[in-house]
Amino acid sequence: MNDGEKNTVSKMIRIYCRAKHKQRGGLCPECKQLESYAHQRLEYCPYKENKPACEKCAIHCYKNEYKEIIKIVMRFSGPRMLFYHPAEAIRHFTRK
Repeated sequence: MNDGEKNTVSKMIRIYCRAKHKQRGGLCPECKQLESYAHQRLEYCPYKENKPACEKCAIHCYKNEYKEIIKIVMRFSGPRMLFYHPAEAIRHFTRK
């Protein structure tokens, strides 16, 4: 369920962590916790496979503290996804 979304958010967090926290080959504890939280929220998403992009979603399921962090991560990583994972970036940005 939502494996594509989980994969996308993991890649975005990895790009962010590598650049901002200088992590190589894995995630720092803070980013690992964010990834775990994001995956958990995706598991319980009522839209399942028809999930819109978070910014276009009517339901905001993240706690405020995580919501702010994931916004920062996505703003930073979104444009860079075009270089690291172009097909996935296009798919992500063209969702409903």
